[in-house]
Amino acid sequence: MIITLLIAIVIGISLASYLALISHQNRSVMRSLAWNSAMPVLESGIEEALTQLHFNGITNLSANSWSLVAGGDYYKKRVFSDGSYYEVTITPSDPPVINSVGYQVAPLPITTVFGVIFGAITPFAGQANNQLLKRKVRVSTRNSALFTKAMLAKGQINLNGNNIATDSFDSLIPAYNTLGKYDPAKKKANGDVATISGLVNSLSIGNANIMGHVSTGPKGSMTIGANGTVGDVSWVSGGSKGIETGYSANDLNVQIDDAQLPGLTWTSASSGTYLVGTTNFNFVFSGNSNYKVDNFSGKVYVAPGANVTVYVPAGGSMSFTGEGGIVLGLGAKLTLYVGATSATIGGNGVLNTGSALNFLYYGLPSNTSLSFSGNGTFAGAIYAPEAAFTLNGGGNNTLDFVGASVTSSVTMNGHFNFHYDEALARIGPGDGYVVTSWNEVSPN
Repeated sequence: MIITLLIAIVIGISLASYLALISHQNRSVMRSLAWNSAMPVLESGIEEALTQLHFNGITNLSANSWSLVAGGDYYKKRVFSDGSYYEVTITPSDPPVINSVGYQVAPLPITTVFGVIFGAITPFAGQANNQLLKRKVRVSTRNSALFTKAMLAKGQINLNGNNIATDSFDSLIPAYNTLGKYDPAKKKANGDVATISGLVNSLSIGNANIMGHVSTGPKGSMTIGANGTVGDVSWVSGGSKGIETGYSANDLNVQIDDAQLPGLTWTSASSGTYLVGTTNFNFVFSGNSNYKVDNFSGKVYVAPGANVTVYVPAGGSMSFTGEGGIVLGLGAKLTLYVGATSATIGGNGVLNTGSALNFLYYGLPSNTSLSFSGNGTFAGAIYAPEAAFTLNGGGNNTLDFVGASVTSSVTMNGHFNFHYDEALARIGPGDGYVVTSWNEVSPN
């Protein structure tokens, strides 16, 4: 009897020890699962913060029920049905910093009734703060550039004609410009031409001389003529034909969003006759003003130092042909938002002796055609994702087109020299904030 009792005690102790071991293992696994589950919770907070920044920048962060808290940050909390939640803040600096903390329900302590055996998780309502697992991530951001390539399209790019060339320079780095202007002796090979199309013959290079890279969307294809060349400065300048190794790809995958009309107050303006010096102009703009012009044509003068925005609505028109053109005075800036179905820049085009940043063209979704022609020099940046961009003719010198373009498609005829200003990628318009670093930090 005593021996049987002792055996029973030993078996009982062994069983209890085994159950305790299983309980600790089970609770450890449950805690690990909860710990890992906190990460997607806080990632949801980061996604909401990035969305807030995308649509509101850093100037309207109180929108969408975000609240300003002590220290100047903007705060949002969101609770999920399983009891997990996140708390996220945005520091409204430029660039902004995001801090997101994810909270996940922890397993019960092993002293509870069922916790010993099952390592169970209680409903959220019964949880104290010390029964929540939390993890925190700090995210640094930067403003993604709108113009990162010389020429970018959503659809087909067709470089027809003769004497078509692209390259790049940098108007902010003296080694790659002369007095801020393009200098062929200081050119660089970042005149990239790319499309996100994945179709056959998405990019037709023809006999163009491209100092830079060429790209298509996933599985897209490109063609090149017998005299076409793509590569670095020495490859193209040395007369090599074809595409240099490493200068082509078919995996480009970027999002090109439609241009959006800013929420500005517009003053209506119509054509007239205004004398500036010895020249009559149809429009004269000065100061820092925003104008709505239904029919934008003729001769336009933007006074020195002015910063003007012009909106041409859908149903309106924009056409500069013959002797018409836009003249920017010294240091003047003009930003166009064009909703007209088709727009034409020809004749004297745009006379901009300053940086490409001084003339910005935004084609709104209703702007589906943009034609560029003439023999003048164009300096500016074009963002018209729904517009078929056609370039005809060509200039009389090497400065045909200085800047960058993002359009629906490109058809280039005649002869054009296309010079991408790399400064557009650093100080030009942004395309929203993107993550540059992601670091887990102590949540306390």
